[in-house]
Amino acid sequence: MNTVTPGAVPAIRVVIADDQALVRRGTALLVSMAPDMECVGQACNGEEAVKLALLLHPDVVLMDLHMPIKGGVAATREITLAQPSTQVLVLTTLDDDETVFEAVRAGAQAYLLKDTSEDELLETIRALRRGESHLTPQIARKVMDQFRHLTGAPGSVNPIPSHADRQQSGGSPSTEQLTDKEDRVLKLITDGLGNRQIAQTLMLAEGTVKNYVSRIMAKLHANTRTELAAHMNRQRREG
Repeated sequence: MNTVTPGAVPAIRVVIADDQALVRRGTALLVSMAPDMECVGQACNGEEAVKLALLLHPDVVLMDLHMPIKGGVAATREITLAQPSTQVLVLTTLDDDETVFEAVRAGAQAYLLKDTSEDELLETIRALRRGESHLTPQIARKVMDQFRHLTGAPGSVNPIPSHADRQQSGGSPSTEQLTDKEDRVLKLITDGLGNRQIAQTLMLAEGTVKNYVSRIMAKLHANTRTELAAHMNRQRREG
């Protein structure tokens, strides 16, 4: 634990949420070695991240997006709504347009990919402490394209509808937002198959299936596999 001399600015209190233990512990070590930071907690899923954020009131949460039980987008939304003073820094391998925009809509103040440098990660944490936002140029372009479309500006790409957008238009989260492969994974989840069984059925790596499940949960705003199954069963009844 880093100590702070009297009159000095308090250390930046950080919680790290990542389901990969090696990544989580390595990032915690990096943060703890910085003289102006302190890792106050580690979470292996989104549900734990929310609980730690509400318990410890950290300055910054480093949030992975693909995690079990509750994904990073849902966890980010809960943390930023319940505790606006806590800044969420997404640290992930995902840079597709939809994932980026959903994370920003959920309240993330920074979005970095896991191949970022150690210095950039630490400087981004410090920037959040100062009340600044930070997106890499690549991520910033994706976000700007989406906002340009929403405002009708030229040169924009197709928008990614949010949960609120779908409610306002009279719609609801449905499998229409899923890719064909995600739709197949959702159907197998509804049939009661676990990740390993789904991987065998679709001839995919188990880690890939896990990523699909997390993305499906984010798209359908579900926190558990039970909610996904209930959603699919409801769609079948309505169809």
